[in-house]
Amino acid sequence: MCAAGIAVSERPCWTAPDHEFPVAERRRYDRRVPEATKPDYASLQLPAGPPGRPYVLTNMVMSADGRAVIEDTEHGLGSDIDQRLMRELRTLADVVLVGAGTLRASGASSRVRDADLERLRAARQQPPNPIAAVLSGSGDLPLDRAFFTADDFEAVVYLSPRATAERRQAIAANGRRVVTLDGDDDLASMLRHMRGELDAGVLLVEGGPSLNGELFARGLVDEYFLTLGSLVVGGGPTLTPVQGAQPPTSDSVTGLELMSAVRNPETSELYLRYRTRHRSAARP
Repeated sequence: MCAAGIAVSERPCWTAPDHEFPVAERRRYDRRVPEATKPDYASLQLPAGPPGRPYVLTNMVMSADGRAVIEDTEHGLGSDIDQRLMRELRTLADVVLVGAGTLRASGASSRVRDADLERLRAARQQPPNPIAAVLSGSGDLPLDRAFFTADDFEAVVYLSPRATAERRQAIAANGRRVVTLDGDDDLASMLRHMRGELDAGVLLVEGGPSLNGELFARGLVDEYFLTLGSLVVGGGPTLTPVQGAQPPTSDSVTGLELMSAVRNPETSELYLRYRTRHRSAARP
């Protein structure tokens, strides 16, 4: 069923134009998963971000009852196809960002973990993996995780001025770049650095919910990708994909435009892509 260029079926009736990478490479990758089971995020063409910051994507998975975690982690909410879509979105990104809580709970990297996707990045003259980044207020980070120990991707740690000199020195000793942000506006300072110093055109944010909430509240999200899982978590109150520090109001909501919705008949997941309606307010 299609309406106004939006697909709500197993196969999308609208797709964005392909990137200019070799047709043979695209066909080899596309044959791996039947198109009817998933959208093709790897071939999306994205517009430029507003002046002074990258174009910002967020990607989350959620249960059918709106939960973003099971036992404090997102693992188990999505299928292998959901994981592949995450890697396809990483293919588009120059930087992959997580909050400190997500790094502590689940670990983090920017790996695409797929040789064909790496070739697509190479065709666009990008390194095999995007730069990984984490945003932390305290600098309390697990320095034994792959984010700090891996050598197959670059990583940047963005720290609030609240972090102690001892924590900054411990992180820097691991060899990762440490950027101390402007304490008056950490988000704006981080996005300016990504655009100006890292030459990042596309930022992919992979959570957690609190970081998502801050970005949505500031009008700094351009597109929201959501996998709706086919399970009910139940239980007591827990995190949703977007969390805020203050109670929501009618003035604080973010309007969304549905760009595509693809149902996977094998997993009963629904893959949603939204674009935010108020990009004019999205300034760092």
